[in-house]
Amino acid sequence: MKTDKSKALYERAVTLMPGGVSSPVRAFRSVGGTPLYFREARGARFVDEDGNEFLDFCLSWGPLILGHAHPAVVEAVRVAAGRGLTYGACCRAEIDLAELILSAFKGRERVRFVSSGTEAVMTAIRLARGVTGRPRILKFEGGYHGHSDSLLVKAGSGLVTFGLSSSAGVTPAVAADTIVCPLDDEGAVAEAFALHGDTIAAVIVEPLPANNGLLEQRVEWLRSLRELTSRHGALLVFDEVISGFRFCFGGYGDAVGVRADIVTLGKIIGGGMPVGAVVGPAAIMDKLAPLGPVYQAGTLSGNPVSLAAGIATLRELSKGLAYDTLEELGAALARGLAAHGSDLPFVGFRRRGSVFWFHLAPGEAPRRADRIDPDAGRRYNRIYHAMLERGIYLAPSAYEVGFFSTAHTVADAERLAAELAQALRAAEHA
Repeated sequence: MKTDKSKALYERAVTLMPGGVSSPVRAFRSVGGTPLYFREARGARFVDEDGNEFLDFCLSWGPLILGHAHPAVVEAVRVAAGRGLTYGACCRAEIDLAELILSAFKGRERVRFVSSGTEAVMTAIRLARGVTGRPRILKFEGGYHGHSDSLLVKAGSGLVTFGLSSSAGVTPAVAADTIVCPLDDEGAVAEAFALHGDTIAAVIVEPLPANNGLLEQRVEWLRSLRELTSRHGALLVFDEVISGFRFCFGGYGDAVGVRADIVTLGKIIGGGMPVGAVVGPAAIMDKLAPLGPVYQAGTLSGNPVSLAAGIATLRELSKGLAYDTLEELGAALARGLAAHGSDLPFVGFRRRGSVFWFHLAPGEAPRRADRIDPDAGRRYNRIYHAMLERGIYLAPSAYEVGFFSTAHTVADAERLAAELAQALRAAEHA
């Protein structure tokens, strides 16, 4: 595999940007080597600057549920861009996308659009504090909810990739307002509420944690969060930036029968363009300015080009056919791993629909961040470049999940399983 052009570009980049990147995990620090620079993408594949083609299972970290450059999405963006890139004012697209989202989140009456998932979570947390008049937030160890200060305490994703639990620059005063509990532990959450219940504004969790491995939770545990927050007057916030519209036309929490007070969205609702959203009932959401005392604003919020991509994506998903296709692809990967990796003791694997995670260690994949086997990460890092050589692009971190899109085929899923098994065998015998 040629990498001359990527290496040359990276040499330029490190003189211009911290680490040469715009987001830390792209620097390939955990997997080693030089980041690849991509030139173009179509469907389930993209091509780097050196002309190498890859089958993509990262998909821009989840937004591209229809694949790269889906014709309907590209056309919607082209038309919108031709009318102006930004207005900084109201536009019809805000209403159209809000109606699509609220049609999928029954019983919620309001949406506030922002420009990213991080911004959506920041808004949700401030809103929860404003509604309840309480200062503290309860989150879970390894849970990553964007890079706002109070939520970078014992966070996952990029932080854990670099061996960190929290970020420098987060003050003790800010950290003191964040309570951290382990996942999958009713007792720990109950104890936190017993000690601090009258100061907890909200519990925030991904109902399907997918930012530090795929740490699928028991529905009973999610129900316990709902019961505890309701009993103590706190709000339950579901971070569905990854899971929203990924498994069904709506939210994962609603699909498993646990209703959050506030839901944050991103990724898929932008169809590959920067969008975030906060969704909730009018009684809560109307506390936001200009109606209420909780301030939030954004120059590019409700950007017409981003919203056009989101509208096109959700309209495709609303037809209902995509989710059957995505489930079929995930099932094909599971079958392929069972067949090709049957003699390997460490092909740990978890899948939910079209989201998957390789926990490359013996036994069942864990439900908690503190139970991720360090050897699984080391094994993943060793085979990462072998997968690139085989034309397979995965996330450059053992703690990130993989995704299918409707542009993938069953043959693509089978190829991923076969190539992974071969790469693991070669690494173990090297």
